[in-house]
Amino acid sequence: MSLASELAPADHDLRTASATVLRPVESWPGFRYLAGTTAVGLVAILGFICWGWQMYIGMGVSGLMWPVMWGAYITNYVFWIAIAMSGTFLSAALYLFRARFRSAFSRAAETMTIWSILSAGLFPLIHLGRSWRAYWILPYPNQRRLWPNFRSSLVLDSYAITTYLAVSLVFWYIGMLPDLAELRDRATGWRRTLYGIASLGWTGSIRDTSPFLKLYILLAGLELALVFSVHTTVAWDFSTALIPGWHEEIFPPYFVAGAVFSGLAMILTLIIPIREWFHLHDFITVDHLEKVCQLIIVASSVLTFSYATEYFIAWYSADTYERSAYWMRAFGRYSHPFWMTVAFNCALPLLFFWRRFRRSIPLMFIMSILMNVGMWLERFVFIVTSLAYSFDPAAWGIYHVTWIEIGITAGGFGGFLALFLLSLKVIPALPTAEVRRDILEARRQRQALAAVGLWPPPGSAGGGQPLAPPPAAGS
Repeated sequence: MSLASELAPADHDLRTASATVLRPVESWPGFRYLAGTTAVGLVAILGFICWGWQMYIGMGVSGLMWPVMWGAYITNYVFWIAIAMSGTFLSAALYLFRARFRSAFSRAAETMTIWSILSAGLFPLIHLGRSWRAYWILPYPNQRRLWPNFRSSLVLDSYAITTYLAVSLVFWYIGMLPDLAELRDRATGWRRTLYGIASLGWTGSIRDTSPFLKLYILLAGLELALVFSVHTTVAWDFSTALIPGWHEEIFPPYFVAGAVFSGLAMILTLIIPIREWFHLHDFITVDHLEKVCQLIIVASSVLTFSYATEYFIAWYSADTYERSAYWMRAFGRYSHPFWMTVAFNCALPLLFFWRRFRRSIPLMFIMSILMNVGMWLERFVFIVTSLAYSFDPAAWGIYHVTWIEIGITAGGFGGFLALFLLSLKVIPALPTAEVRRDILEARRQRQALAAVGLWPPPGSAGGGQPLAPPPAAGS
């Protein structure tokens, strides 16, 4: 990354930058945004229609049958809880490490977390069949004198979802306070009243900022610890079972690595259309996207190592059932999704070693979608194949996905995208306070470089000319 591109934000006026970031919230949406939101909204409606039909007819319309009683619904749950975990994890980690490019992705990542948690929580309810009795899995005093089975995955998952949702909501909301206050100051009428209530009286003074920063860094550290504990709970749904292919000690860190990888891919999938639709090219640059691609290389490498470790342990254990489970996973009836997983999650990210792929927006977008497909197929493969090829060959069975399950899965994606896009008309896509802070920091760095004769860079337009005076205060 060149010095000129690193300090590009210094050229922006603070008021213009705020107006550009807040314009999507304050203005009427464009055609592409409306078309995209309408399309994913229709897909979400289709998913709810399929879910209603399943409740009316019964679980027989799904492909679930013995021995495969966990299928597309639990695959969707694991996929969305991983997306949820990675969003806030990446935002908190980049904040703690003071990454310069965090402001380009933090708001999208945190918003992605909220809606993906809700999407993840929906699929265990769909999997129950009698979704209207979901409250039975919660421990509370009741007149039926029933108490949930704390060894059940459903109970563990309910704790994981509610805990993570509560902390992520606080982290997301606290980070938005400066933006809500700015929207309050720019709005009129009822919008000003609503944003005034939501901003909790934020003024931007030192009295407000000092406890805000202390609380925010505390929440960021708590999020990192919570992410590992929550996703470890999800991994325990499988690793505590005795089924071949599931009883693995590597699952907790392996699940975290996969979640980070899928989250980075989803961030690219979401942020690239936002960058185009809302004209945020100056604040979400190709250099920022390139940083995400470099992180994807690291996450993919860890994930590939986890895949190799799984197969090595199965071979080294000399356990007949374990070896058979992994052999059937790669060469059995589900070999096609397995090799697609390897291609999309292990081989495809290696293209980001070439700068051409890391800086091509269309290629990045297409590859991010394929990587998300690969992560969904990964969860599908290790859930379904372990159940389909268990200990007794007489109990083996093949799971076939039905159109109802396909419709509900597509509806989950459509609902997530619709909620995400609609939220961008209420809250800014970028944290305006952090954008202004980055601009001021870039100006200070430019002034320091100019003082020692290193700005403008040699060979650039205007090289050797004195630095223009900084804009007036408040601009």
